[in-house]
Amino acid sequence: MQFGIFSVGDVTTDPTTGRTPTEHERIKAMTAIALKAEEVGLDVFATGEHHNRPFVPSSPTTMLGWIAARTENIILSTSTTLITTNDPVKIAEDYAMLQHLADGRVDLMMGRGNTGPVYPWFGQDIRQGIPLAVENYALLHRLWREDVVDWEGTFRTALQGFTSTPRPLDGVPPFVWHGSIRSPEIAEQAAYYGDGFFANNIFWPKDHFKRLINLYRERYAHYGHGTPDQAVVGLGGQVFMRKNSQDAVREFRPYFDNAPVYGHGPSLEEFTEQTPLTVGSPQEVIEKTLTFRESFGDYQRQLFLMDHAGLPLKTVLEQLDLLGEEVVPVLREEFAKNRPAQVPDGPTHAARVAAALAQEEVTA
Repeated sequence: MQFGIFSVGDVTTDPTTGRTPTEHERIKAMTAIALKAEEVGLDVFATGEHHNRPFVPSSPTTMLGWIAARTENIILSTSTTLITTNDPVKIAEDYAMLQHLADGRVDLMMGRGNTGPVYPWFGQDIRQGIPLAVENYALLHRLWREDVVDWEGTFRTALQGFTSTPRPLDGVPPFVWHGSIRSPEIAEQAAYYGDGFFANNIFWPKDHFKRLINLYRERYAHYGHGTPDQAVVGLGGQVFMRKNSQDAVREFRPYFDNAPVYGHGPSLEEFTEQTPLTVGSPQEVIEKTLTFRESFGDYQRQLFLMDHAGLPLKTVLEQLDLLGEEVVPVLREEFAKNRPAQVPDGPTHAARVAAALAQEEVTA
């Protein structure tokens, strides 16, 4: 079981002070948060990809490359790589390069994003979102696995005898998650390739995501990749903690009430009841997170959103101390209990290289 954090990289005014960080300050804060995540023993740091204000992470590989040079263990991921508006050739080469620089500590999450105007900014039509996701990933999948690719599709120029460079480290491409909050077609795509499916269930009630995850598990088995409980699932979550739950609620409420995404909508209490958001003590975070297995089955990766809505960097770093010292060790122990032997661990480069070598020996 892997635990980590993801950042959307929003630049948001702190409602308690009225101060808005600069883009430079926000970018540097994200890198400080990533380094802190490794320091407190988390497994994954993931960044979003956005090309519009109020967000700053428009170049995930640049940021993750900087972090890779300053860390040793943490897996560097994306919480969205825009498969619809990025050229698959550029994705193949950029993330293979990052994979080499990070000694394999790289995976990525394919998604369509949540900003409609990004499509024309990159020369695409939002009405083709699903077909773009399907075709572009089909090409990316081949570029990482075939040394020479001939390709002809609908949305980009044809390729003849093309080789993307560098080739994936150790001949094993970065692990891919397909992220979705609403589209069964993406769950189907993840199942078809035997990739991971990440349900970022931070905004909608769990029943919606149970349907998506169950569909993915069933189709994963249908395509012969394993049993439904061997499918690779990731989940999102949101937490804000203080030692005393009343203090957590009092401190976080103004940030919740004014957040760009859900501010001025449901109350904090309503949102906490209906979604994974937990505002309270570390023990309350532990208890609620453990219920995710009851809803979704055994899964491989849990990522928390902790640095949004204008929260100061100092506060976020305090949250990471609580997460790493008081929450994650207990979650690791509890999630390991009664976990069936056939359920896989979270994906790592070393494990995937070993599996590839074992498969070569079987087929030799």
